[in-house]
Amino acid sequence: MTDIQANSLPISLKGKDVLGAAQTGSGKTLAFLIPVLEILYRRKWGPGDGLGALIISPTRELAVQIFDVLRSIGGYHTFSAGLVIGGKNLNDERDRLSRMNILVATPGRLLQHLDQTVGFDTDNLQILVLDEADRILDMGFARTLSALLSHLPKSRQTLLFSATQTQSVDDLARLSLSDPVSVGIQESGPAFSATPENLEQHYTVCELDKKLDVLWSFIKTHLQSKVIVFLSSCKQVRFVFETFCKLHPGISLLNLHGKQKQSARLTMFSKFTSTKHAVLFATDIAARGLDFPAVDWVVQLDAPEDADTYIHRVGRTARYESRGKGLLILLPSEEEGMQVALQRKGINIQKIKIRPSKTQSIQNQLQKLCFQDPEIKYLGQRAFVSYMRSVHLHKDKAVFKLDQLPVDRFAEALGLPGAPKIKFLRRELAKQKKNASRALRDGRSDQEVTREEEIMDESDESEDEAENSSAVDDDVQQPTTLSNRPAKGVKTKYDRMFDRKNQSVLSQHYNKLIEHESGDDDDFITLKRADHNLDDTIPHVAHELSRRKQNLGNAKRKVLTGGLPKKLIFDEEGDPHEMYELEDGEQWFQEKGGLEGIKTEGEKFAEGERAKMKATDAVDKQEAREKKREKKRKRKDKERATKQSGDATAVLESDAENDGYISPEFDLSAHSDDEGSPPYKRNKASQDTEHNRGSVEMEGLALQLLRKR
Repeated sequence: MTDIQANSLPISLKGKDVLGAAQTGSGKTLAFLIPVLEILYRRKWGPGDGLGALIISPTRELAVQIFDVLRSIGGYHTFSAGLVIGGKNLNDERDRLSRMNILVATPGRLLQHLDQTVGFDTDNLQILVLDEADRILDMGFARTLSALLSHLPKSRQTLLFSATQTQSVDDLARLSLSDPVSVGIQESGPAFSATPENLEQHYTVCELDKKLDVLWSFIKTHLQSKVIVFLSSCKQVRFVFETFCKLHPGISLLNLHGKQKQSARLTMFSKFTSTKHAVLFATDIAARGLDFPAVDWVVQLDAPEDADTYIHRVGRTARYESRGKGLLILLPSEEEGMQVALQRKGINIQKIKIRPSKTQSIQNQLQKLCFQDPEIKYLGQRAFVSYMRSVHLHKDKAVFKLDQLPVDRFAEALGLPGAPKIKFLRRELAKQKKNASRALRDGRSDQEVTREEEIMDESDESEDEAENSSAVDDDVQQPTTLSNRPAKGVKTKYDRMFDRKNQSVLSQHYNKLIEHESGDDDDFITLKRADHNLDDTIPHVAHELSRRKQNLGNAKRKVLTGGLPKKLIFDEEGDPHEMYELEDGEQWFQEKGGLEGIKTEGEKFAEGERAKMKATDAVDKQEAREKKREKKRKRKDKERATKQSGDATAVLESDAENDGYISPEFDLSAHSDDEGSPPYKRNKASQDTEHNRGSVEMEGLALQLLRKR
């Protein structure tokens, strides 16, 4: 039993609130799972009692790990336990929530069920557990956690555990815990160490453009190890993973970041857990609470945000009583600030040097990959921008100095042809330049200028305008100058407007244009204008031109000033030449040997052209023969198809009896047949024949009637 378990279990079993803090890998999971099972068992909690214990975790992977441990130690109990995390089917979770006694969940999905799922009741909740509470707050779940606490009953026991105790955790403890008992490490002790004693910690200093070379060399020399490599952003993880997979280092490579789907994240988590030798590229999503067995090295390729993040990262190795090693790779601009931050937490880290002879450069290989695969190039550009943005957004500017990064060399190290354009970087540089010039002019520091600018932007313009209008007399207006204005600590927009050096440039011209002479009553309507003596030869400029004409004019202007663009070709010696460059006539004449040489060159040229024409003629004739053959073949195929279709028709028409169809017999009267049948058109000859035949028949019928009488 570890120290955190031995100290917290008696207090938790008594029903008191616990504020626990311990080193990473010290068994905090069992420190809160054992009280959960024991308290519910003592109170004879059953399926009909509803939800009895709620465990909140910051990440999905940590929630899955806690749930697996709960299943392993709670197999002999009759409690029903469930896992509620994002990325799963919401409807399937709704059907099972009402039957759960113990629930392990992430904050976002849990709040969604509390707001939307009908029948999900937490009124009988006995125990609330907040694991890695500082990480829950750092990930932006502060409002979500406050909303969750509002749904839970006040009469509950709360257990709050974390590896680091921050101000936000203390604030959360005051809100959610009642008379808590602090258990775990005491940061005020002289022998305090936030990291395990069996952890070897090292750091090295490396230029930004050499980081990937160092990482590749490290992986190649540790093929029989289990390594976790931490990077600052998801895009960097994906770029390094994709490129290193194509370079085939000789060890299994995995990646884990927040942009993956839930199924992929769980697959990567289980693969790295079960693999003996592998390298996992991950963001800080894998830095909290995850228990990967037998991790040998933790490499932090990008500097952590603060000392607490460093503690959680290196805590993935040296779990419980096992040994581990950690390597932190810092830039020259980050070394001093990071050392100060780590010393405040009582972390002693040793510096090591990298042997240049053992480092293998992969810059050329990355350039080749970016040239061959556009997707790799796109990933490299996004990784570049995401790293710059992460450095820009970090709060500790004593460690992360954006202006001291070798941007161009870093882009080349990623295999990119040039540094991508970064909008926020250009805005930041322009703002710094502006503040520096203003500070130099006013004799103030950049921080004061920035602070005054922020205050000035937040000022209300309408109030300033009302104050200025009331302070000035309506009849007599005097120009406001810097000397007669009261000294202010903050310069408003109006102050800057009157401080402009060129504000009196047009005043003389305006006075000449409109002269106010109040003494002369006769000329009070007369408008006197000044004669500017403009030159009549100035051409008229048409300002209202279409965009198409403006672009056309700009193109013509460029052609006249700079000439047409020239296409250059290079000879075997590497010298550039224009594509249609003309040689010097006199020099060429002398080199060819005068008139006789020119005739010889002409004959050679004509001979070459004749050979080309013969070859082209032969090709054209061959193509013509092929076309003629193809046309003849198509005609024969058509005739053959026509002949076959004609024979088939003749065979069908030979059967005169039924024509391929046997008509059914119907018992219908002759009268109905005559009425329903369509009229049949007969020719004149057939009509005459039938008429004669009918007259003969009529005569025969008449003779028969006479004989009967």
